[in-house]
Amino acid sequence: MSASETVGMTRADEAVSESTYRRISRRILPLLFVCYIINYIDRVNIGIAQIQFKADLHFSDLVYGIGAGLFFVGFLCFEVPSNLLLAKLGARKTLLRIMVMWGAVSSATLFVRTPTEFYAARMLLGVAEAGFFPGIILYLSYWFPAARRARVTAFSFIAIPVATMIGAPLSGWIIRSFHSVSGLAGWQWMFLLEGLPAIVLGVVVYFRLEDRPETASWLSAAEKASLVNVLAAERRERGAQGHEHGGMLAALGDWRVYVAGLVSFCGYVLASTIAFFSPMVIQATGVHDAFHVGVLAAIPALAGIVSMVLVSRHSDRHRERRWHAALPLMIAACSLIALPFSRGDLAFSIVLLAIATAGHLSSLSVFWTIPSTYLASTSAAAGIALVSSIGSLGGLVGPSMIGYVKSVSGSLTLGIQMAGCVILAGGVLLLVGIPARLMPKGNAD
Repeated sequence: MSASETVGMTRADEAVSESTYRRISRRILPLLFVCYIINYIDRVNIGIAQIQFKADLHFSDLVYGIGAGLFFVGFLCFEVPSNLLLAKLGARKTLLRIMVMWGAVSSATLFVRTPTEFYAARMLLGVAEAGFFPGIILYLSYWFPAARRARVTAFSFIAIPVATMIGAPLSGWIIRSFHSVSGLAGWQWMFLLEGLPAIVLGVVVYFRLEDRPETASWLSAAEKASLVNVLAAERRERGAQGHEHGGMLAALGDWRVYVAGLVSFCGYVLASTIAFFSPMVIQATGVHDAFHVGVLAAIPALAGIVSMVLVSRHSDRHRERRWHAALPLMIAACSLIALPFSRGDLAFSIVLLAIATAGHLSSLSVFWTIPSTYLASTSAAAGIALVSSIGSLGGLVGPSMIGYVKSVSGSLTLGIQMAGCVILAGGVLLLVGIPARLMPKGNAD
């Protein structure tokens, strides 16, 4: 991009006032933040529930690992169609459908009795939630230019550690306090009560959000015009740099989408390892009460919040994405590989889990600015969903692998170490497979 084009883009961005961005942020980010908290709680609350339901239902570690991972099969099958529908029908209708469906399926998990029913419930939850995460990434790209997207994406992703801080103790408290109330086990009450908020929030989203800046009645005509012009200029810049692809076929034919998908695969392995097996790591240190496990599982989330904010701001300031996404991923991998050296020590295990959580969340918030920056508006919906769909396989492979190794060898940490090696490879792949020269100027090294 020439110097004159760079100056032009800078002036265009300056045409949108900070007060406009603040108004947009206040309008959409808090609601999306709360929705993402509920989403993550419903996705990973089986990590606490397994403390009770594995014994009640006589499920092995392998059954639990497969069930935890099968959630992502639904993602794989339905994420691309869901995101294409969002681009066509708008965020309000799409998020209403997604949230009502996942809330109903999550609550209905209380009826599970057999491994087959458990597997079906987890797959249906994945089908219901498919499109929520990439839909938010796509939706944010409708409102914020690339230079601001890591910060707003990080704000959304802060919901993950906040959900852990709220959800893990809450799930443990429900399991302990509601056990045997009205003849239901504590884990059944947990699924019932934690699924209902998604249904309510889906209705709120429908009436509160706007699909695009052009339809936002709470923005002035001048504010709408300046924002639309900035986003249009950004799309023209990508086209001038050869990044203006079109539609699903273009996304399927772009090898960089698959590289990003494989990196996302490794990221999902990391996310699922932390979400589904941190409670088991804490249990292995001698803590068995569900509420106490939930409280301790929430501690690493604090490190994740701090690191995510710092890394995303640093990434935006320097307009660098690759190293800011790859290095935290590799640090997280090393902490998981080092987990056996904790030798059952609770404090050391919590520290390593905190490092892994910090690396996961720091990498996550920056990595997802790469696909939305690289892909044009005409292929962004399909490309982002395709990257996420490929990544979702890691959510299946990771828990299944760890559950299998635990069942065969009796060692939880050995399976986690194997996951760590996969995650480490993902960090290297990001640096090698998406070299700086291929990134749009102003967003690369």
